[in-house]
Amino acid sequence: MSNSRNTLQSRTIAFLVAPEGVEQIELTSPWQAVQEAGGTPRLISLKKGRIQAFNHLDKADTFAVDAVVRDVSARDFDALVLPGGVANPDFLRMDGQAVSFAADFFGQGKPVAAICHAPWTLVEADVVRGRTLTSWPSLRTDIRNAGGTWVDEEVKICDAGPNVLVTSRKPDDLKAFEDTFVNVFAKAAAS
Repeated sequence: MSNSRNTLQSRTIAFLVAPEGVEQIELTSPWQAVQEAGGTPRLISLKKGRIQAFNHLDKADTFAVDAVVRDVSARDFDALVLPGGVANPDFLRMDGQAVSFAADFFGQGKPVAAICHAPWTLVEADVVRGRTLTSWPSLRTDIRNAGGTWVDEEVKICDAGPNVLVTSRKPDDLKAFEDTFVNVFAKAAAS
């Protein structure tokens, strides 16, 4: 996906997902982009075992969980990717440990990338206030009510906070999303 081969060498990137409901392409395509850039993606979820991905509303593949959110910290990773899917972030925002884990990346100044419905978790973590981001259009009001500015753009980089936040709207934006977050993560790793 990305032409940034080996720019994430020796970097570990957390992918936080619920036990079910993640949009498969929003997990697998960014995961592959991290691998192609030389990084190590790790699947973090609420329970051990496997997560159930979806293609919109239909069950898709399952994926092995690398670690449970209660057993890890943002300190263990260089950056965070939040894939979307409607149910995925809805489950995550109802789990205090998942919300705290995501918020901790902001507290530690580490970059975060979120696509589609994933900013719901960030709204719950109260980290969008004063930030400009994009998402699936139905989150517009939630983001505004949480103090953020919503824009309708393919990909948005916001550095008006303690960390860099990369957001994108939908699966059609994956190429731009991946190229952007890989470059942002690489710059953060270099500094």
